[in-house]
Amino acid sequence: MMRESQIDSLASFLVHSLITRSIIKPKADEKDLVACVVELMSANFEAEAAIDAEADRMADELARKDSRADPARLRSMIRQRLAEKKGFTL
Repeated sequence: MMRESQIDSLASFLVHSLITRSIIKPKADEKDLVACVVELMSANFEAEAAIDAEADRMADELARKDSRADPARLRSMIRQRLAEKKGFTL
């Protein structure tokens, strides 16, 4: 997961670039837009971490039941299905 300072830098760069290139015409202060983007990105990373944790737990459980199963492949498939089920884009 990204550190808060990395998220802040990325959000600042994104908002500033969009404004500089006239892709967006802000109706609010740039700092407020950056704060909003930081909040959205942080929530997105937290949701992804929750999906990863649940996929790890489920893959471990299934791998214990069947020793022939590949835990990494199980985790990947479970992760994709969980994200799809929750409407989350990985």
